[in-house]
Amino acid sequence: MKILLTAINSKYIHSNYALRLLKAYAEQELAKSGAFDSTDSRRNLEIEIAEYTINNLQSQILADIYQRQPDCIMFSCYIWSWNYVQALCKELPKVLPETDLWLGGPEVSFDADKVLKEHLELTGVMIGEGEATFTELAQAYGTTGFTKNSIQNNNAPSENPIDFANIAGLCLPTGFTNTRPLLDMNDLPFVYNEENIHDFDHKIIYYESSRGCPFSCSYCLSSVDKNVRFGSNEKTAKELQFFLDHQIPQVKFVDRTFNCNHGHSEFVLQYLLDHDNGITNFHFEIAADILSEKELAIMEQMRPGLIQLEIGVQSTNEKTLEEIHRATSLEKIKSITERIHSFGNIHQHLDLIAGLPYENLESFKNSFNEVYAMKPDQFQLGFLKVLKGSYMAQKIAEYHLKYTDTAPYEVLSTEWLSYGDCLKLKKIEEMVDLFYNSGQFSYTLPVLEKLFETPYEMYEELSTFFEKKGFFINNPARVYRYNLLLDFALEFAPDQADLFKELLTFDMYLRENCKTRPSFATDLKPYYGITKDIARQFSENNRSFVEGLPKQSLQNKKDIAPAKEQCHVDLFSYSVWEADCPKSEEPQFVVFDYSNRNPLNHNASFFTCPAPSSSYEQPELQK
Repeated sequence: MKILLTAINSKYIHSNYALRLLKAYAEQELAKSGAFDSTDSRRNLEIEIAEYTINNLQSQILADIYQRQPDCIMFSCYIWSWNYVQALCKELPKVLPETDLWLGGPEVSFDADKVLKEHLELTGVMIGEGEATFTELAQAYGTTGFTKNSIQNNNAPSENPIDFANIAGLCLPTGFTNTRPLLDMNDLPFVYNEENIHDFDHKIIYYESSRGCPFSCSYCLSSVDKNVRFGSNEKTAKELQFFLDHQIPQVKFVDRTFNCNHGHSEFVLQYLLDHDNGITNFHFEIAADILSEKELAIMEQMRPGLIQLEIGVQSTNEKTLEEIHRATSLEKIKSITERIHSFGNIHQHLDLIAGLPYENLESFKNSFNEVYAMKPDQFQLGFLKVLKGSYMAQKIAEYHLKYTDTAPYEVLSTEWLSYGDCLKLKKIEEMVDLFYNSGQFSYTLPVLEKLFETPYEMYEELSTFFEKKGFFINNPARVYRYNLLLDFALEFAPDQADLFKELLTFDMYLRENCKTRPSFATDLKPYYGITKDIARQFSENNRSFVEGLPKQSLQNKKDIAPAKEQCHVDLFSYSVWEADCPKSEEPQFVVFDYSNRNPLNHNASFFTCPAPSSSYEQPELQK
């Protein structure tokens, strides 16, 4: 008996944590009972995981599932995968007629009876938390040795039918629905181990130390479960240490509000500080306004890049925040994010949601500018999703809320925001992603913003420029965006052409040692000998001119080549790395050091220096 746990992820780098919990919990509990030691092949229960992405063709997924020959298929359903799952459920019975089909996950838990009426091919739907439900379901299949469909097709003995009505947590076509008590977090197994950890190479590792959320945000499904549960400190420490011991690049906590219990969050943060391996990064979703002084004190001591924070501001309109049941202090959020920013060691990701009640275009502009002023490392503009089971879904008529009938159920218009407004914000969202969140233009954008009354107006003008050029249809390549931003800047400041050319050159070489020099950059051919000498000294001194790094003599000239490839030398007439970009009396040479990058934004470090003498004296570099 083979049960196939199936998920369709939004990207290849994602992994489905829920499926692994189902499998691990079922294997843990069934092993205790010893119920499946039988040599009967039908009762030899096998649980397998199959993951795909929305970029796979439906025909590819169908073929792969068929070749696995499962007796039972269970899909984990989310807004990004729901359309794909529905299509597959229509096709699978044609090629696997005796295979039972089950659904579970947030996309089907809140209207399971409706889903079953629309999809007669389904055996049932698992609702709510699935670990214990799936375990009993797997046990029922393993005990019987046959699927419901195989019995109905007269290909299995009918004297031993499967009775699902005794299993809590299921919704069946017969109308049977029975909920199940929530699990203790300490009863959940750790899904990662020595045998499977390398399956996640180049993928995001997900982890939860708590479930539920104490807040009541009307657009969020997490607000439905008020029973917040935490794993013990001992269990959490043991599991975190596994990630640290294996030097996992990044672990993303899926806890809805990580710091809602200060005792728990303070313990985790202190443990990470005390056991930092110098490599692993931990991602948390937090409420900034309730951070404790102890949490902040621990964060301030952390290695740059040890943790990163996602903070949902959502809106700065107080009436909007009140209506969506989001009690928060905007002034405290501003104060806390500024304080964290001053630490210089933590990446902050701030969110806004367009389409919330009482937020019209003017209000959203204000929210945009206020959050932008907080200088987030990532600025996420999202659009309201009207999720099944959320309080927002109950207010559709009152808000005159229109949204797409198919997943992801994204807002089209509200009483306060027209569809045209949403389209405008969509274009601005793309500009923010391409130019701000990409991190490619960290020195150019602050200067460019000064040409406009507000940051929002700059991105609005940039989206208009993009549309005129036809770039929303044919998105420009990453390197070409520098040329594009220069053209845009010159439309508003043609007299500052030289300054913007140098700003963009500086930004480009901060990110990478480009093999093809941009057309707008200073011609370095007349300075080739000087830049070569500086690069040579950079290599021969093994970066000894950088404060704090000891000088190391090289054994032979072969050792020089790799070091030379780790730097680039350029010439600037403006000190573009200073806030007001003053013009220098004499041009300055800048060394970009790619072997010493900022752990938060991955920009190269850089140093200024005068031209060295012909005797290759060590140049005096200034950081």
